[in-house]
Amino acid sequence: MSNLFLFIARSFFNLSSFSVLLLFLLSLSSFTATEAYDPLDPNGNITIKWDIMSWTADGYVAVVTIFNFQQYRHIQAPGWTLGWKWSKKEVIWSMMGGQTTEQGDCSRFKGNIPHCCKKDPTVVDLLPGTPYNQQIANCCKGGVLNSWVQDPATAASSFQVSVGQAGTTNKTVRVPKNFTLKAPGPGYTCGPAKIVKPSRFVTADKRRVTQALMTWNVTCTYSQFLAQKTPTCCVSLSSFYNETIVPCPQCACGCQITSQPGSCVDPKAPHIASVVPSTGKNNYAPLVQCTSHMCPVRVHWHVKLNYKEYWRVKVTITNFNYNMNYTQWNLVVQHPNFDNLTQIFSFNYKSLTPYTAINDTAMLWGVKFFNDLLSQAGQLGNVQSELLFRKDKATFTFEKGWAFARRIYFNGDNCVMPPPDAYPWLPNGSSHQLISTLSLLTTLLAAMAFLLGYA
Repeated sequence: MSNLFLFIARSFFNLSSFSVLLLFLLSLSSFTATEAYDPLDPNGNITIKWDIMSWTADGYVAVVTIFNFQQYRHIQAPGWTLGWKWSKKEVIWSMMGGQTTEQGDCSRFKGNIPHCCKKDPTVVDLLPGTPYNQQIANCCKGGVLNSWVQDPATAASSFQVSVGQAGTTNKTVRVPKNFTLKAPGPGYTCGPAKIVKPSRFVTADKRRVTQALMTWNVTCTYSQFLAQKTPTCCVSLSSFYNETIVPCPQCACGCQITSQPGSCVDPKAPHIASVVPSTGKNNYAPLVQCTSHMCPVRVHWHVKLNYKEYWRVKVTITNFNYNMNYTQWNLVVQHPNFDNLTQIFSFNYKSLTPYTAINDTAMLWGVKFFNDLLSQAGQLGNVQSELLFRKDKATFTFEKGWAFARRIYFNGDNCVMPPPDAYPWLPNGSSHQLISTLSLLTTLLAAMAFLLGYA
């Protein structure tokens, strides 16, 4: 009910009651289980394909491939970690292209010792530079998987596993269970393994097709709420027609804990080098710069120039995390004028059309070897570009915050936007007229009706 009182207060003291109502309704629905479903990438998932390629005396040899079918969510260093639980007393005799993190208790074996005897093994990718006799195709990238849009050729990772004390026919083999995927932390939930039609493989000369002896798939989906308790990015706004710079909302990703020194880094501290790791070393736990928003990443949207038939926007991404270099970063932005994007400078661009006919969503990412690396916090910890849009006379306006992005994702995570009533307004302030009592009552009644239906 506290949300209701907040809504009532803002309706009285702010002037954009409809925007506040919209935010209020969204806040009520944002904590439901449907958050695992991404409306901008409705079919996005990570699929684990397990192909049995041959039988052995006490088991089989399989090739396991992890496919990233997500358009804009990738897995960066330190990479993926895959786990499962055996259905029987299986062991892993050997592996190529990957390894388990623990061997487990193999004391019951004499002579040949298995690679892993754990009931619940955990597998990681091998690092680049692994000897060729330990590699297979699509392995050895340190667990890094690109998104499907950025580079589908590097959106898959494979390893080979020789399993013993398992079935030796399609009827006696038991599929593993309780699959887990970390990338590198939590966030993914994996369903049960499902036996599907055996995979088919075309030879290099394309004159022969072979197939696996048995295949099962596991599908894993992502939820931002499972990945972290707090957001990871926020958005600030500015424009040429208003001196106001709208910062990220205060405490957007958490608040400074004054009682715990060292919870964030003061960039002006004289001994900053002693608490900041050396360049190039990533750490999954963020160590952020002390700010009012405490977000690891900030995206700034600046409405820069207005021409007769065009208008220009500058986008700047700033890294406040001293523990992370963001490799292969990407940005997803929603704005109705992306259907008339004329030119983009120094970023790659691809249109995403989750709503089929509506072209209002764009994916942006860095140019390889130029700005595809967002360095850790500091002087080099930012990337920027400009976007040139052609005006559509039927829809274009600078009024009521129309020129600002509707929603922004960084590396697949939804960024915290400022409230609409805080957006920079045109100097005439025509939209800041007082709302009538009837309008306010209508808004409150709509909120109460929604609350009763929501309960």
